[in-house]
Amino acid sequence: MDSMKLVDGTSYFSCGDGETVIFIHGVGLDKSMWGGQVAGLMQNYHVIGYDMLGHGDSPEPETNVSIEAYADQLERLITALKLDKPITVVGFSMGGLVARAFALKYSHRIARLVVLNSVFNRTDEQRQNVLSRCKEVKKLGPGANVEAAIERWFSKEYRGASPAQIDAFKARIVTNSKNGYLQTYQLFGENDNYGISQLNTLHLPVLIATGEFDVGSTPEMAYGLARYLPNAEVVVLDQQRHMMPVESPQLVNDMLIAFLDGQQHSQQEQVTLQEVVNGA
Repeated sequence: MDSMKLVDGTSYFSCGDGETVIFIHGVGLDKSMWGGQVAGLMQNYHVIGYDMLGHGDSPEPETNVSIEAYADQLERLITALKLDKPITVVGFSMGGLVARAFALKYSHRIARLVVLNSVFNRTDEQRQNVLSRCKEVKKLGPGANVEAAIERWFSKEYRGASPAQIDAFKARIVTNSKNGYLQTYQLFGENDNYGISQLNTLHLPVLIATGEFDVGSTPEMAYGLARYLPNAEVVVLDQQRHMMPVESPQLVNDMLIAFLDGQQHSQQEQVTLQEVVNGA
């Protein structure tokens, strides 16, 4: 992986050769979450990851920031790197919302879209749960919900087997900028239905994937989002929780590579792909 670079203040890495795939992390995290994907994809793809506004080494968001500002940040990065050909964007959780906003605003830039463990059409109870966590963050800072988040995100077995990795994630969350974290979390809590009336205009291939046991980004949300997109397929990974790109990188990479290979699947073939990535 190339060392950290800055473009217009945005911190990013770039490695590998081939078609460009850009990865967008979730709230409270940074570009370092994609180490497993870098290892699996950089042999055949040009892989870029960057820190969203208010995260890692990127600039703070402006007051009352909109989700479009996060899409604009990605556009500035693409322009600065002179990426002339359409790219694939992979967004995780909040990054999935940013990827959706980017695809709607800059459709000419994007060839394919991958939405991992992201949110759509929350129930009233789910929305209130997220917004109540935002209130706790406003009062107590980024560390307010960290223990509960780790339990939601990772399996019990992974937490037990990888304590150093878990500690690194906790440290990443609690050392976030309070302002950047709070503003981003607020957008994440309020924008699960972002662009819902325009989604049917996105005719590019879309992969929507989540884990069977992801309680915040459920399989129901994945299927619900797919119904609004003309060319979407859904994969639900067995036994996986929210942080499946970190906990099970090989499983996620196999799924990504199958999608990036550009194969056109019939409905029966999509079922076969689901079975393959779940190890059936």
